[in-house]
Amino acid sequence: MKIGLYFGTFNPIHIGHLIIANHMVENSDLDEIWMVVTPHNPFKKKNSLLDNHHRLELVYKATEDYLNIKPSDIEFKLPQPNYTVYTLAHISELYKDKEFCLIMGEDNLKSFHKWKNFETILEHHHIYVYPRISEGKIETQFDDHPKIHRVAAPIVQISSTMIRNGIKDGKNVKPMLTKEVWNYIDQMNFYRK
Repeated sequence: MKIGLYFGTFNPIHIGHLIIANHMVENSDLDEIWMVVTPHNPFKKKNSLLDNHHRLELVYKATEDYLNIKPSDIEFKLPQPNYTVYTLAHISELYKDKEFCLIMGEDNLKSFHKWKNFETILEHHHIYVYPRISEGKIETQFDDHPKIHRVAAPIVQISSTMIRNGIKDGKNVKPMLTKEVWNYIDQMNFYRK
């Protein structure tokens, strides 16, 4: 079984994440997508993050109607800050019967050469890239790379930051979230201050 790992803080998960994940599982050779909730990205400030269990709960609520999209808390059990190369090694050891691939936006591919042990990742895993509008160029070493697959997914310009700011400013952000995710955020009074 081929699993695509879609990493994110999902703070909160929104319909853009679901559009990409669903497109990947429906339009590639991936059998499932696991939404890996990252406890703390070394490149992001930590102070605006909801607690891990709340973000995981939001991913559960967002994906419950999708048979092939599943939440994952695999990184919660690893030392922090964590790097993708370690998670991939850990998850491959845990599930020896599955092949794990990495899903990333084109913006991340542009900085992929700066990732910790990126050569090791490419040696052992395929990468599925969806389009993003972003500055910068992709390193030529990744052009026509046999392990990098481009998937013509829709370009989604929704961000979790936009949603958090909208909630803080009292705007209606409901169209960008599933009903279950919005209800949980609303009940818990998240992002309002």
